This record gives sequence, C-alpha cells and structure tokens, in this order.
Amino acid sequence: MEPKIKILCDNRHAAHHYHLMERFEAGIALTGTEVKSAREGKIQLKDSYAEILGGEAWLVNAHISPYSHGNRMNHDPLRRRKLLLHRAEIDKLHGKTREKGLTLVVTKVYLKNGRIKCEIALGRGKKLHDK
Repeated sequence: MEPKIKILCDNRHAAHHYHLMERFEAGIALTGTEVKSAREGKIQLKDSYAEILGGEAWLVNAHISPYSHGNRMNHDPLRRRKLLLHRAEIDKLHGKTREKGLTLVVTKVYLKNGRIKCEIALGRGKKLHDK
C-alpha cells in the first residue's frame, strides 16, 4: 500500500538559490500546538535551514505560526526544532557540510501516514550568473 503524502509547505526558493544534490527524509520533534498549526499549513520555510550541532540535527528559522486556539500554552514560532534522523545519516551530513562547504536546505514539509516529515537536501549555493 502506498503511503499517503500531503504537502504542507514547499520551499520554492531552495531550487532557485542552490544546486540541490542528495535528499533525506527526517521526522520533526514538535509540540502539540505546532502540530495543529502545521496540519493547517501555517508553515514558512523561506529562510530555513538545517544544521548539525552536538551530534544532533536541528531545523533553524522555520516559522510555524502560533495555533489560533493555543492560548498561553502556545509555542515560539521560530524556535529550533530537532530533526529525527539515523546516526549514520547525521554523521554523513555532518561530514559533507564540514568538508565541502555544502548547506542543508529544507525543501518541503509534508504529512506522511499521519506524521509530519521534512525533506532536507544537500545544496551548494549558486552564483549570481547561475540563477
């Protein structure tokens, strides 16, 4: 049976600003109000990227709007969120971003079998004449 995928947010600027190479699927550790807001599609990935710090992968600058019925338990829209990847994938990404000067770009966030996932890609920045 094919997994059901619903795209919640797409980063169209990523392909314009970067040569995208290898892609990885990662889960995201979210709070309850973030999940509800994300399911409504209130995510912006324009300036977001991923980074490896302390042996863990983090999603940075992804804006998830506060949930409309969240009251005082709402989340910070720009907080760092942990990406859930296998150890081998994290080590591979860490090595590639350190050695070759590549960037981890978030290309899309989607719902797969009821779970929120994001696709990150290794990208090399394009020069002005390449755009």
